[in-house]
Amino acid sequence: MEILGLALGSLSKGNRLKLSASTTAFIQRLGHQFARPEVLHQALTHSSLSTTTRPDNQRLEFLGDRVLGLVIAEALLTDDMEAREGKLAPRLNALVRKETCAEVAEEIDLGAALMLGRSEMLSGGRKKTALLGDAMEAVIAAVYLDAGYDAAKVLILRLWGKRISKAEENAADPKSDLQEWAQARRMPPPKYAEIERSGPDHAPVFVIEAQLKNGRSATATAPNKRAAQQLAAAALLKKLEA
Repeated sequence: MEILGLALGSLSKGNRLKLSASTTAFIQRLGHQFARPEVLHQALTHSSLSTTTRPDNQRLEFLGDRVLGLVIAEALLTDDMEAREGKLAPRLNALVRKETCAEVAEEIDLGAALMLGRSEMLSGGRKKTALLGDAMEAVIAAVYLDAGYDAAKVLILRLWGKRISKAEENAADPKSDLQEWAQARRMPPPKYAEIERSGPDHAPVFVIEAQLKNGRSATATAPNKRAAQQLAAAALLKKLEA
Protein backbone atom coordinates (compact mmCIF):
# COMPACT_ATOMS: atom_id res chain seq x y z
CA MET A 1 0.00 0.00 0.00
CA GLU A 2 1.59 3.25 -1.17
CA ILE A 3 0.28 5.30 1.71
CA LEU A 4 2.10 3.05 4.19
CA GLY A 5 5.48 4.70 3.86
CA LEU A 6 3.95 8.17 4.14
CA ALA A 7 2.07 7.31 7.32
CA LEU A 8 4.90 5.51 9.06
CA GLY A 9 7.35 8.38 8.88
CA SER A 10 10.90 7.19 9.47
CA LEU A 11 10.16 3.52 10.22
CA SER A 12 11.77 1.38 7.53
CA LYS A 13 9.80 -1.31 5.76
CA GLY A 14 12.29 -3.96 6.74
CA ASN A 15 12.26 -3.06 10.42
CA ARG A 16 10.91 -5.76 12.73
CA LEU A 17 10.20 -4.89 16.31
CA LYS A 18 10.36 -7.02 19.39
CA LEU A 19 7.01 -6.40 21.01
CA SER A 20 6.69 -5.62 24.70
CA ALA A 21 4.48 -7.73 26.94
CA SER A 22 1.93 -4.91 27.18
CA THR A 23 1.76 -4.59 23.38
CA THR A 24 1.40 -8.36 22.92
CA ALA A 25 -1.41 -8.43 25.47
CA PHE A 26 -3.11 -5.52 23.72
CA ILE A 27 -2.97 -7.32 20.37
CA GLN A 28 -4.90 -10.19 21.96
CA ARG A 29 -7.52 -7.80 23.31
CA LEU A 30 -7.75 -6.01 19.97
CA GLY A 31 -8.21 -9.24 18.05
CA HIS A 32 -5.96 -8.44 15.08
CA GLN A 33 -2.61 -10.09 14.45
CA PHE A 34 -0.24 -7.65 12.77
CA ALA A 35 1.93 -8.67 9.85
CA ARG A 36 3.72 -5.34 10.34
CA PRO A 37 3.94 -4.72 14.10
CA GLU A 38 5.88 -1.51 13.55
CA VAL A 39 2.72 0.25 12.42
CA LEU A 40 1.01 -0.66 15.71
CA HIS A 41 4.11 0.50 17.58
CA GLN A 42 3.70 3.94 16.02
CA ALA A 43 -0.02 3.97 16.76
CA LEU A 44 0.72 3.43 20.44
CA THR A 45 3.47 6.07 20.65
CA HIS A 46 2.35 9.40 22.09
CA SER A 47 4.05 12.64 21.04
CA SER A 48 5.53 12.97 24.55
CA LEU A 49 7.82 10.04 23.73
CA SER A 50 8.51 10.67 20.04
CA THR A 51 11.97 11.27 18.58
CA THR A 52 13.39 11.61 15.08
CA THR A 53 13.67 7.81 14.94
CA ARG A 54 10.47 7.09 16.87
CA PRO A 55 7.51 8.81 15.14
CA ASP A 56 4.36 9.46 17.14
CA ASN A 57 0.77 8.53 16.30
CA GLN A 58 -0.53 11.89 15.09
CA ARG A 59 -0.38 11.09 11.36
CA LEU A 60 -2.08 7.76 11.98
CA GLU A 61 -4.74 9.51 14.05
CA PHE A 62 -5.53 11.70 11.03
CA LEU A 63 -5.94 8.66 8.79
CA GLY A 64 -7.85 6.58 11.32
CA ASP A 65 -10.41 9.33 11.81
CA ARG A 66 -11.27 9.16 8.09
CA VAL A 67 -11.40 5.36 8.00
CA LEU A 68 -13.67 5.32 11.04
CA GLY A 69 -15.96 7.93 9.50
CA LEU A 70 -16.37 5.98 6.27
CA VAL A 71 -17.06 2.67 8.01
CA ILE A 72 -19.60 4.21 10.39
CA ALA A 73 -21.30 6.14 7.56
CA GLU A 74 -21.73 2.91 5.59
CA ALA A 75 -23.03 1.10 8.66
CA LEU A 76 -25.61 3.81 9.39
CA LEU A 77 -26.90 3.73 5.82
CA THR A 78 -27.29 -0.04 6.05
CA ASP A 79 -28.87 0.08 9.50
CA ASP A 80 -31.56 2.60 8.48
CA MET A 81 -32.43 2.54 4.80
CA GLU A 82 -35.05 5.30 5.16
CA ALA A 83 -33.12 7.92 7.16
CA ARG A 84 -32.29 11.16 5.40
CA GLU A 85 -29.02 13.08 5.71
CA GLY A 86 -30.42 15.35 8.42
CA LYS A 87 -30.91 12.37 10.72
CA LEU A 88 -27.79 10.46 9.71
CA ALA A 89 -25.32 13.32 10.31
CA PRO A 90 -25.88 13.69 14.08
CA ARG A 91 -25.76 9.91 14.49
CA LEU A 92 -22.43 9.84 12.68
CA ASN A 93 -21.07 12.65 14.83
CA ALA A 94 -22.14 10.83 18.00
CA LEU A 95 -20.33 7.65 16.95
CA VAL A 96 -17.04 9.15 15.76
CA ARG A 97 -16.55 11.92 18.34
CA LYS A 98 -13.53 11.77 20.62
CA GLU A 99 -15.53 10.74 23.69
CA THR A 100 -16.95 7.67 21.93
CA CYS A 101 -13.52 6.66 20.64
CA ALA A 102 -12.19 7.00 24.19
CA GLU A 103 -15.00 4.80 25.54
CA VAL A 104 -14.10 2.08 23.04
CA ALA A 105 -10.41 2.48 23.93
CA GLU A 106 -11.22 1.98 27.61
CA GLU A 107 -13.19 -1.19 26.86
CA ILE A 108 -10.09 -2.80 25.31
CA ASP A 109 -7.75 -1.20 27.87
CA LEU A 110 -5.78 0.62 25.19
CA GLY A 111 -4.33 2.93 27.84
CA ALA A 112 -2.27 0.11 29.34
CA ALA A 113 -0.43 -0.33 26.04
CA LEU A 114 0.30 3.34 25.32
CA MET A 115 3.91 4.49 25.23
CA LEU A 116 4.11 7.83 27.02
CA GLY A 117 6.76 10.26 28.13
CA ARG A 118 7.40 10.49 31.88
CA SER A 119 5.49 13.76 32.38
CA GLU A 120 2.44 12.49 30.49
CA MET A 121 2.53 9.24 32.41
CA LEU A 122 2.70 11.02 35.78
CA SER A 123 -0.21 13.28 34.85
CA GLY A 124 -2.47 10.29 34.20
CA GLY A 125 -2.22 10.23 30.42
CA ARG A 126 -3.44 6.64 30.19
CA LYS A 127 -6.90 7.76 31.29
CA LYS A 128 -7.24 11.09 29.45
CA THR A 129 -10.22 11.20 27.09
CA ALA A 130 -8.49 13.17 24.32
CA LEU A 131 -5.37 11.01 24.42
CA LEU A 132 -7.33 7.73 24.38
CA GLY A 133 -9.59 8.95 21.59
CA ASP A 134 -6.62 9.95 19.44
CA ALA A 135 -4.88 6.64 20.09
CA MET A 136 -7.99 4.65 19.17
CA GLU A 137 -8.12 6.41 15.81
CA ALA A 138 -4.41 5.69 15.31
CA VAL A 139 -4.94 1.99 16.06
CA ILE A 140 -7.72 1.87 13.45
CA ALA A 141 -5.30 3.37 10.93
CA ALA A 142 -2.69 0.78 11.92
CA VAL A 143 -5.09 -2.07 11.16
CA TYR A 144 -6.06 -0.40 7.87
CA LEU A 145 -2.44 -0.03 6.79
CA ASP A 146 -1.54 -3.51 7.96
CA ALA A 147 -4.40 -5.46 6.39
CA GLY A 148 -6.60 -3.13 4.35
CA TYR A 149 -10.04 -1.57 4.53
CA ASP A 150 -12.00 -4.78 5.05
CA ALA A 151 -9.95 -5.70 8.14
CA ALA A 152 -10.41 -2.21 9.57
CA LYS A 153 -14.14 -2.41 8.88
CA VAL A 154 -14.48 -5.75 10.68
CA LEU A 155 -12.60 -4.33 13.67
CA ILE A 156 -14.69 -1.15 13.87
CA LEU A 157 -18.02 -2.92 13.54
CA ARG A 158 -17.01 -5.37 16.26
CA LEU A 159 -15.75 -2.72 18.68
CA TRP A 160 -18.55 -0.21 18.08
CA GLY A 161 -21.12 -3.01 18.19
CA LYS A 162 -24.57 -2.04 19.47
CA ARG A 163 -23.61 1.63 19.55
CA ILE A 164 -24.47 1.79 15.84
CA SER A 165 -28.06 0.55 16.22
CA LYS A 166 -28.49 2.83 19.25
CA ALA A 167 -26.94 5.86 17.55
CA GLU A 168 -30.24 7.72 17.24
CA GLU A 169 -30.80 7.89 20.99
CA ASN A 170 -27.21 9.03 21.55
CA ALA A 171 -27.30 11.69 18.83
CA ALA A 172 -29.06 14.38 20.84
CA ASP A 173 -27.25 17.71 20.52
CA PRO A 174 -28.57 20.19 23.11
CA LYS A 175 -26.03 22.83 22.04
CA SER A 176 -27.44 22.90 18.52
CA ASP A 177 -30.99 22.89 19.85
CA LEU A 178 -30.25 25.81 22.17
CA GLN A 179 -28.62 27.76 19.34
CA GLU A 180 -31.67 27.17 17.12
CA TRP A 181 -33.91 28.37 19.98
CA ALA A 182 -31.89 31.58 20.25
CA GLN A 183 -31.77 32.19 16.50
CA ALA A 184 -35.55 31.73 16.21
CA ARG A 185 -35.90 34.64 18.62
CA ARG A 186 -33.31 36.82 16.86
CA MET A 187 -30.81 36.39 19.68
CA PRO A 188 -27.05 35.84 19.31
CA PRO A 189 -25.69 32.30 19.85
CA PRO A 190 -25.39 31.11 23.46
CA LYS A 191 -22.08 31.56 25.26
CA TYR A 192 -20.37 28.95 27.41
CA ALA A 193 -18.21 30.04 30.34
CA GLU A 194 -15.92 27.85 32.41
CA ILE A 195 -16.93 28.61 35.99
CA GLU A 196 -14.65 26.18 37.74
CA ARG A 197 -12.13 23.42 37.11
CA SER A 198 -11.12 21.02 39.86
CA GLY A 199 -9.49 17.63 40.32
CA PRO A 200 -6.13 16.28 39.14
CA ASP A 201 -4.91 16.70 35.56
CA HIS A 202 -5.74 13.11 34.68
CA ALA A 203 -9.31 13.38 36.03
CA PRO A 204 -10.48 17.00 35.80
CA VAL A 205 -14.00 18.15 36.61
CA PHE A 206 -15.43 21.15 34.76
CA VAL A 207 -18.31 23.40 35.75
CA ILE A 208 -19.68 25.17 32.66
CA GLU A 209 -22.39 27.81 32.44
CA ALA A 210 -24.57 28.20 29.34
CA GLN A 211 -25.66 31.83 28.94
CA LEU A 212 -28.23 33.55 26.72
CA LYS A 213 -28.40 37.25 25.84
CA ASN A 214 -31.68 37.57 27.77
CA GLY A 215 -29.90 36.68 31.01
CA ARG A 216 -31.14 33.11 31.33
CA SER A 217 -28.44 30.60 32.23
CA ALA A 218 -27.79 27.12 33.60
CA THR A 219 -24.71 25.27 34.82
CA ALA A 220 -23.56 21.66 34.61
CA THR A 221 -20.62 19.53 35.71
CA ALA A 222 -18.78 16.87 33.70
CA PRO A 223 -15.28 15.37 33.31
CA ASN A 224 -14.65 17.25 30.04
CA LYS A 225 -15.67 20.63 28.63
CA ARG A 226 -17.72 19.30 25.72
CA ALA A 227 -19.87 17.09 27.92
CA ALA A 228 -20.34 19.90 30.46
CA GLN A 229 -21.40 22.30 27.69
CA GLN A 230 -23.93 19.80 26.36
CA LEU A 231 -25.34 19.19 29.83
CA ALA A 232 -25.52 22.92 30.55
CA ALA A 233 -27.34 23.52 27.26
CA ALA A 234 -29.78 20.72 28.07
CA ALA A 235 -30.41 22.17 31.53
CA LEU A 236 -31.06 25.62 30.08
CA LEU A 237 -33.44 24.23 27.46
CA LYS A 238 -35.36 22.49 30.21
CA LYS A 239 -35.64 25.81 32.07
CA LEU A 240 -36.85 27.57 28.93
CA GLU A 241 -39.45 24.89 28.21
CA ALA A 242 -40.75 25.18 31.77
